[in-house]
Amino acid sequence: MTPSMPASPVLKPVVWTIAGSDSGGGAGIQADLATIHDLGCHGCSAITCITAQNSVSVTLVEPVSERMLLAQLDALLNDLPPRVIKIGLLVDQKQINTLATWLGSALREYQARSGNVVCVILDPVMVATCGVRFGDGKRGGNRLDFLPFRGVITLITPNAAELTEFAGRGLTDLSDCHDAAKSLADTLDCSVLAKGGDRGAVWEAETARDLFVCAEADGSSWVHQHKSFLLSSPRVDSCDTHGSGCTLSSAIASVMASGFVLHDAIMVAKAYVSAGIKQSHRPGKGPGPLARTGWPHKLNEFAYISELNSNDPFAEKLKFKTLDERLGVYPVVTELSLLQALLEAGAKTVQLRVKDREDPGLEAKIIEAVRLGRDYHAHVFINDHWELAIKHRAFGVHLGQEDLYQADLPKIARAGIALGVSSHSFFELLFAAQLSPSYIALGHIFATTTKVMPSQPQGLNKLSHYVALLKGQYPLVAIGGIDLNRIAAVKQTRVDDIAVVRAVTEADDPIAAYRSLVDAWESEG
Repeated sequence: MTPSMPASPVLKPVVWTIAGSDSGGGAGIQADLATIHDLGCHGCSAITCITAQNSVSVTLVEPVSERMLLAQLDALLNDLPPRVIKIGLLVDQKQINTLATWLGSALREYQARSGNVVCVILDPVMVATCGVRFGDGKRGGNRLDFLPFRGVITLITPNAAELTEFAGRGLTDLSDCHDAAKSLADTLDCSVLAKGGDRGAVWEAETARDLFVCAEADGSSWVHQHKSFLLSSPRVDSCDTHGSGCTLSSAIASVMASGFVLHDAIMVAKAYVSAGIKQSHRPGKGPGPLARTGWPHKLNEFAYISELNSNDPFAEKLKFKTLDERLGVYPVVTELSLLQALLEAGAKTVQLRVKDREDPGLEAKIIEAVRLGRDYHAHVFINDHWELAIKHRAFGVHLGQEDLYQADLPKIARAGIALGVSSHSFFELLFAAQLSPSYIALGHIFATTTKVMPSQPQGLNKLSHYVALLKGQYPLVAIGGIDLNRIAAVKQTRVDDIAVVRAVTEADDPIAAYRSLVDAWESEG
């Protein structure tokens, strides 16, 4: 059964939507609240304006007073503070300035006082799908200036027409759009998701493609080296896309509120919108509202991730060795003596992790580890050192996400050795899956002290999501802080195998500890 987020309805994370009311129910506040609820969060709303609209046209927009807008925000903050805020339609410059000032003062004060970080997702509703241009409350009004939001928003999600508005010029091709998105990211000091799904977008293709540009200050994206990505999904031939932008941004907010990082939230939200468009319905004459389909759990609903340069490590379709046996309890060790003792104890998969590249005995250790693997008819993986692993014909190599850009992946594939890849999030999991590796490691599940980690512990709830998405596609190995007391809970997620480090290496009797872990893993129901 596919897990839901969050596990307990009592602990639903709070998401705010600050946007306009859509009388047709397909976009705006109504679409946001439906999405937030569908993805397991509690939605609160601060209404910026009342609109008379349906799925075909917008006939009248009336903003609420500044006093009313601020009163809504203050009332919510005093009782239901948010984990994430989504901002939608702001009808004039005065509202932008008012909200930006409030975010920079009242919300910032709350964050300092509580220690809670509140992410803000801005969907700059400047040009609606039906062609209405918002600005100073009327069609064809002055272009809105979002610069007051600099430094207080996490992500902005312009569509193709809005990106052109921000650029202040015509955009001719994908490269031009990328430059415009990077300029916008620098200007507003935030990440940018430029949406290209609308027919007629400059970078339109047979697939629906979005541009994702990371903010330089976004520490959560360090493993991807602040690269820009193209997110491509099969185009759904449907005009039923009314409210798709509102749904995407509120879905991103909801997934982040549930504990996922920005990269993850974008991937899940894009899949959620794709599924919603496929199942949309038409209660009236115009385009129908998107269906609310719950947390996406089908791999083909998720976007393909690619880089915007010729050095994309995923550009070539690769094939790595398929594992013919389960990994079981998979120890990761630093010492050859322990590696040999584990093989003598019956371990069939072991990893040698020597992090010091300046170790004068590095190559000799890898040579000996490979020999031991052959002697004991076991699978020995070499962590990081792929060139030496190829040179000495190791069974396999294990790489972290940051190593995928330095390693010669086609050369590893041609060498016929197995490849294991680490992942720390949905984004990285999907990124790794595109390689068709021999296995994917999911972690770190619990807190660990064996290495400095770029992310927070994933926990069992996230692990359940990852397994539900890729179960049966690749061997999935949970790693990070797993010990004898946690095996039963980990196994309930239906993950295929577990990798262990401290539970063996720091045990008083490593071999006895290993055997106990194996017994527990194989006996738990």
